[in-house]
Amino acid sequence: MIKSMTGFGRKQAAHDDGAVLVEVRSVNHRFLEVACRLPRAVGRSEDTVKKLVQQYCVRGRVDVSVSAQGGKAKSGTVNVDLSLAKQYHRNLRDLKKSLKLSGAIDIHLLAGFRDVISITDQQVEDPDLTTLVHTLVGQALAELDAMRRQEGAALAKDMLGRIGSIRTHATAVTERVPQAVQETFDRMKARVGKLMDGEMPDSMRLHQELAVYADRGDITEELVRLESHMVQFEQHLNRAESVGKTLDFLLQEMGREVNTVGSKANDAVIAGHVVQMKAELERIREQVQNVE
Repeated sequence: MIKSMTGFGRKQAAHDDGAVLVEVRSVNHRFLEVACRLPRAVGRSEDTVKKLVQQYCVRGRVDVSVSAQGGKAKSGTVNVDLSLAKQYHRNLRDLKKSLKLSGAIDIHLLAGFRDVISITDQQVEDPDLTTLVHTLVGQALAELDAMRRQEGAALAKDMLGRIGSIRTHATAVTERVPQAVQETFDRMKARVGKLMDGEMPDSMRLHQELAVYADRGDITEELVRLESHMVQFEQHLNRAESVGKTLDFLLQEMGREVNTVGSKANDAVIAGHVVQMKAELERIREQVQNVE
């Protein structure tokens, strides 16, 4: 069964007096695009995470977010910008003298200025954390995949119903064709008779020309091809592999046949059915954009 490109998975586990949270989101995209946000301690795992995503997803933009809170794998370095502190001190001293201000320029004041004192976090590689992240990512992807399959089943059900509606209209058009051809023939015959002031030309030649004209509006081939495309579309809805692009192509072909039916059939009843088929095709097209 087809899969949607939209899904979400979330897994969390404890680690070193802290917690690790993995969230995976996927949305529509023409190809597979994976974006990872990982802690520095597992930053080298990006390629592994992307390979895990490829085991579950063929198309879509997939965002993998990993956050680690607490734990013991973090240390920090205190940095003092002495040159910047001297500039602050000199400028404050000049300002105090110029404005004749009171007060002391001490360490408390200088330490409060931005970037004079900074702390740089240093992440230490943690093999246990890396293993846990890989496990959680796999579990979150499995959850995301289940959601994508569930939504895919709902999409397939909706599209099958709309294909059935198109088939109903196509059947009505097929049943209408003989009558529409006869009406076109009679209408043209009456028009020719009016132009000739009631004096009909050679009857056999007239019927031949009118028959040729009526045959130009024959839509049997288009209806046969439309049915063939619908059967293929239904078959692809039951396949497990990525079929979104194939379904989109089949929709284009169905739209082409329906448009041809509308342009060739000079009949108001058929035109009404064509409008309904086009509406259903457009609704299906919106759904197919979300199929992997």
